[in-house]
Amino acid sequence: MTADDGGWNAQARGPYAQALLSQQDLELVAGDGRVVQLDIRRYLADADEVDATVLQRCVPPVLDVGCGPGRIVYAFASAGMAVLGVDVADVAVELTTDRGGSALTRSVFQRVPGEGRWPTVLVLDGNIGIGGDVDRLLDRLTELMSDTGQLIVEVSCDSAAPTPTDEVLSVRFAVGNSVVGPVFDWSVVDEASLISRARRLGLAAAGQWSAGGRAFVRLVRAVDSP
Repeated sequence: MTADDGGWNAQARGPYAQALLSQQDLELVAGDGRVVQLDIRRYLADADEVDATVLQRCVPPVLDVGCGPGRIVYAFASAGMAVLGVDVADVAVELTTDRGGSALTRSVFQRVPGEGRWPTVLVLDGNIGIGGDVDRLLDRLTELMSDTGQLIVEVSCDSAAPTPTDEVLSVRFAVGNSVVGPVFDWSVVDEASLISRARRLGLAAAGQWSAGGRAFVRLVRAVDSP
């Protein structure tokens, strides 16, 4: 796996692509048995009421990082708003464009159109885990957004967790009871931990909310005190 693919080489992407085509939910399973659910059916559906809480906070044009099959891209495009999705999986990009959205097969760590000029950059559906390095990903996302732009990040939402969640899991995909594909790193981070990391990188929390069992943080560039 390479830095440019964010940890998902062609072999690792295979199970994800197959899940999109078969409309079958997928899991990330860590070596200790912990599971991260990937809600493929929700990704394939239209944007829902929880997604709407994100959309209403966006300033277009919007860059959707890890756009998957394009429900968010389609929601913006159908409203006549400028949006671009990027995803490492060819199948995901094809499904997005089939819906009438604009998307590129691209890692976020590769060259992205409009770098440094995006008013809103979205990282939803657990994609803050990309590459297993939250700081590196946040740093890259900051390069993509404009000086007055914002990042909207979906974070882990587990109110029952006894301690903050901020770790890197070595995971494999699992379909049903079968584990498939190679091991790759995936980060899991909650709201407080993300805000702490963001602060060290010159970002500040400008909003936090939860809906439908999902949690989000809006980040902007920190303004230095005079």
